[in-house]
Amino acid sequence: MREWLSWAAVGMEWAVYKRPDGAYEPSVRGWMKYKVREATEAVVGAVTGLVAAPCSLPLGRCDDHGRLRYIGRTTTLVQAAGSTVGALLAPAWPGHPWTGWSFSARWGTRETLNVMLVEPELVVEVVVDVARDASGQWRHPARLHRARPDLQPADIPRLTLPPH
Repeated sequence: MREWLSWAAVGMEWAVYKRPDGAYEPSVRGWMKYKVREATEAVVGAVTGLVAAPCSLPLGRCDDHGRLRYIGRTTTLVQAAGSTVGALLAPAWPGHPWTGWSFSARWGTRETLNVMLVEPELVVEVVVDVARDASGQWRHPARLHRARPDLQPADIPRLTLPPH
């Protein structure tokens, strides 16, 4: 199994497995799914809810031209995490790179998400699965691990687009 998991670097998102002595049984959940996840950093560019107590965090990374690009958002934050992160955020000044943007409320819908832009200065560590779309965005929400006020946006990996 460990050798199979090393394939994540070439795009394997998950593996399905069962006990060696297990047999397939219709309508029985005997098989397991292991999703490949990685810890990484991103910049908080906006919040849902209040800046002081965000519900979720739309996240970005700078591209090769230094533009902050949206890459995904977190799952709903627990209240304590929202308060901790909110204390490190400041409302955006004019000229925010995402001014005028709209964000999809859910993958595959036209419903928009109501966000408040924040100064893109706070780096957070998140855990994401390795699934990406053609624009490099995470296909599934990220789980907030912790705020990283010790890092600057320039310290984190640049957005790299997947090969076509």
